[in-house]
Amino acid sequence: MGARGKELAQGARDITRGALSLARENLRTVVLLVAALVFVVLLNEVAEGEIMKLDTMAYDLFVGRMRSDALTHVMEGFTSLASVVVLAVMAAVIAALAPGKAPGWCVSVNLVCVVVLNTILKEIVQRPRPEGFRLISETGYSFPSGHSMVSMAFFGLLIWMVWRFHRKDVMRVVWCVVFGLVIVMVGVSRIYLGVHYASDVIAGFCVSLVWLVFYTKVVAPAFLVVDRPRQEG
Repeated sequence: MGARGKELAQGARDITRGALSLARENLRTVVLLVAALVFVVLLNEVAEGEIMKLDTMAYDLFVGRMRSDALTHVMEGFTSLASVVVLAVMAAVIAALAPGKAPGWCVSVNLVCVVVLNTILKEIVQRPRPEGFRLISETGYSFPSGHSMVSMAFFGLLIWMVWRFHRKDVMRVVWCVVFGLVIVMVGVSRIYLGVHYASDVIAGFCVSLVWLVFYTKVVAPAFLVVDRPRQEG
């Protein structure tokens, strides 16, 4: 490679490092903008009243190819992780064990606000649920998915809390990965069980991500003020 080629390669590496550094320093803004953009695109497609290719592909995969009696029980278990009873129990555990002035209030206020936001959005959009292939009974409108919004808001907040307050060890990563998988699987279960389109689920995730950017920046720190984050040792 000639001198000119080396200069161009070095310039490309510098630009890449600079872009990655900028993204890390402004991660909240990046998440906010990407999630908001995806939601707006999906909302525009839903407003046109047609089933998206994304929804058809997800149906073919999760309903057409993957359904089985054994897997149905697994998916019902995952969808129950975003139920009122399970989240109430987890909120009580968090209130007792998590650091801060009022961690229980922190997760409870977050959850209530997201439920209200989901109700408002569903009433505005009024998208009917999928018909003909439901494995469980659900009522109400479809867009955005309430279970997806709740799981992203609740377990996403837990990820933020663990990453911020847990000591820097392997378990911090393990817990974040576990909570992340729960979020994904709750969303997948809603498609598999036939009560939501894939676009409902992704839109729900996006709305809650936008909400979490605001909540973890403005509201949560007031509930979770501690002397200092726990360090190694």
